Formats: sequence, C-alpha cells, structure tokens
Amino acid sequence: MSYFMCQHPVNMSKGIDSLFNLIISESPLAPMTGDVFVFFSKNRQSVKLLKWDNDGFLLYQKHLERGSFEMPRKNADTGYYELSWETFSFIMSGISLESVQFRKRYRTQFICR
Repeated sequence: MSYFMCQHPVNMSKGIDSLFNLIISESPLAPMTGDVFVFFSKNRQSVKLLKWDNDGFLLYQKHLERGSFEMPRKNADTGYYELSWETFSFIMSGISLESVQFRKRYRTQFICR
C-alpha cells in the first residue's frame, strides 16, 4: 500500500465523490487500487484520507486541536507525493521530518543470479 499526498490544500467540506473526482482529474493515479490518498486543509490542521476497500471507499478525517501537520517536500513530477508508511506515520504523530535520524539496522540483501 502506498500513500499519495495531494500537493495543494483541499477544502475539507469535500466528500468521497469530490475527492475521487479530484484524483481522477489531477493525477494519473488510480483511486481504486487500495492506496491511501492524503488531503490537507489550507491551515494544515485537518487531513482527510481516502482509500478503496474492496467494495467501497473509506474516508477518514483528523483535525488537530492545536498545531499543524508538517508537509514534506514537493515532487514536481507528479500531482501527488508518494509517502512511505514511516513518513506518513511521522506526519500524523507530529514528528519533525527534518530532525528524524534512523539508527543503523541490519538489512537482508538478496542477490539474484
């Protein structure tokens, strides 16, 4: 599952149909893949997540009582910025993307011959 963030603010009164149409009209992405589409309000205090769930769309919303969500750097190549689960999780948790440092971990590497 991938997380795609809209690169411009979205009116939070938009519902499932309006957000679906926004994805179709502004990007080459397919909204019915099971990926999560992330939409922030202008003041970045609210976020909506749209996800296809096999037989219909799920729409989640979060509004911060204080503070705002951090926006990652924009990708000029697409209408949406693809986020990893980790980056998405940091944004939702209020962790600064500029100061995150990952500690060294063992990673298995597969070599195909």
